[in-house]
Amino acid sequence: MKKMKKIKAIFKLMLYITLALFTYVGCSTNETFTYSHGIDENGFWKDITALDYVELCEYMGISIPRDIHEISDESVQTEVNKILADFTHEKQVKDRAVVDGDTVNIDYVGSVDGVNFDGGSTHGLGTEVTIGVTNYIDGFFEQLIQRSPGESFDIEVTFPEDYGNEEINGKDAVFKVTLNYIVEMTTPELTDDFVAENLSLYYGFDTAAEMETYVKNSLQSSAILFYVQEYIFENTAITSLPKSLLEYQENSLIYYYQDYADYNDMDFEEFLITYMGVSTTEELLKEYLDNNTETAKFNLIMQAIAEDASISVNDDDVVAHFTEFVGAQDYSELEEYYGMPYLKLMVLHQSVLDYLEDNIVMD
Repeated sequence: MKKMKKIKAIFKLMLYITLALFTYVGCSTNETFTYSHGIDENGFWKDITALDYVELCEYMGISIPRDIHEISDESVQTEVNKILADFTHEKQVKDRAVVDGDTVNIDYVGSVDGVNFDGGSTHGLGTEVTIGVTNYIDGFFEQLIQRSPGESFDIEVTFPEDYGNEEINGKDAVFKVTLNYIVEMTTPELTDDFVAENLSLYYGFDTAAEMETYVKNSLQSSAILFYVQEYIFENTAITSLPKSLLEYQENSLIYYYQDYADYNDMDFEEFLITYMGVSTTEELLKEYLDNNTETAKFNLIMQAIAEDASISVNDDDVVAHFTEFVGAQDYSELEEYYGMPYLKLMVLHQSVLDYLEDNIVMD
């Protein structure tokens, strides 16, 4: 089943995210562990023939149920709205009065018995508050309603007895307020002009209709991709799991969190206790045993399909992959960071998924 290149681009990037989650890749400071550890120069796990451990299901011509590959207009609109939301911008409104629920920018100076008190002023810097949401003294916001930007006025309130400041607990206060403007968040409409101006360069479409088609096809491909992965995983029998694959996941997990702790200048044991709720790496690995095992099985199944279908990747495939789907031929920094074997593993996995998707059957 052929797909437009620009649609598949999304899923190439999704795969990087998926693999990163699968392998818990981090900035490892351990000299003996590398991201390419245990992976050969072809992107296969060293000294492992996956078909020795796997009884593959029939992966050619997987039938995709209608409720998976049919995408509703509502789903398309939801995704379109998400894209448009990235272009939402703040608008300063000054031509109407404030209503309940508005976000407004105000300045104020508060005083008790004619004396300004500490913490009671914006110092002319302005502050944004939302009526009915921001937590202020009772009665403060109600006195903003029906006021218009540009007005200056007094707001009178009474501090609670238990406000927490002996200077003003239970006292009447006056705030001299200036309403600067009302804040409105504006999301653009989906028009051909908007698409051409803002989305054409990145996504490769020029009209609203092309965008909606792109989104629909992308959602369909995504749904099919996840269905295929789940189908393969649930219907393939793994007779045994090579120890080295599970150890790879465990080492990756440990070093990811070690680096996270280092980044936050924390002792690793302190980090485990504070953020992970465990006190040792053994407890951490026990907590993540199911996740690590599932990921190791996924890696084994992907290689088993590659072996069975004679799928392989070379240096040219990696170049083509990054050129087509990342937009750059120079991936030297990635190669230095991850190592070529790991990059080939990523490309191999995507090649397997492409092969499966190209051979599905729509119900």
